[in-house]
Amino acid sequence: MQIHTLHGYIQHIFLVEEADQLLLLDGCSRADVKLVSQYITQSLQRPLSDLTLIMVTHMHPDHAGGAHKLRSLSGARIAAHPKAPRWYTGIKGRAAHIIDVALMNWVAGRLGKRKRMTWYSPILKPDIMVKDEQQLPGFENWQVHYTPGHTNHDLSLLHTPSGNMYVADLLVKVKGQLCPPYPICHPNQYKRSLQRVARLQPNTLFCAHVKPLTGEHVPFDDIIAHAPTQPKNHWHSTKNRIVKKLGINKSKTDQRGKR
Repeated sequence: MQIHTLHGYIQHIFLVEEADQLLLLDGCSRADVKLVSQYITQSLQRPLSDLTLIMVTHMHPDHAGGAHKLRSLSGARIAAHPKAPRWYTGIKGRAAHIIDVALMNWVAGRLGKRKRMTWYSPILKPDIMVKDEQQLPGFENWQVHYTPGHTNHDLSLLHTPSGNMYVADLLVKVKGQLCPPYPICHPNQYKRSLQRVARLQPNTLFCAHVKPLTGEHVPFDDIIAHAPTQPKNHWHSTKNRIVKKLGINKSKTDQRGKR
């Protein structure tokens, strides 16, 4: 088993190579489809049909955006948590999808990337629904772990023989410090997910936006202690801004009334 790291549009892409097949540890972004395809056919000199399974750890644009297109090109199956297809449903879901794609494009611009095709269907159509602690079909050395918090359907993937674990967006870095990602939709679940990963004692953690980490050097307790206690996402941020603004306006009105 070998893990190849590709530098994607805004995230690291991890492609697992085994003797007769390939596993993509996340669905990457729509802008990364050509990169992944060319890496398989040119760098690895393997047919695209060797890509047999595409994991979608969660529905954000840099993790699910390329899944459908890569499936159509390779014939691979898509695997995801049962809650993933419902993440962007409804009016709020569609609005969140538009915001998330716009945020990815903004990040890409900050990284100096040129504009690319990034739009993708907000409704995932997986071939396989995976459950907590099950083995990946066709890749029995990889075990699924349900690690929600960032969303309600985040998955992490543990290669049990080596202790290597892909945790997607469970951890990011800000100003050189490991910290929770944005958004955090379920703070309590997020803390439990960190505790779970810590108990598994992985040798190496692979993250979408952080260089590989030695498991024993990750300060899980500190991150948990400083993790949000309230949700931090688009809706709560907007609501807090409105409440704050209303509070300021009310304060000004009260002051005028006292005069």
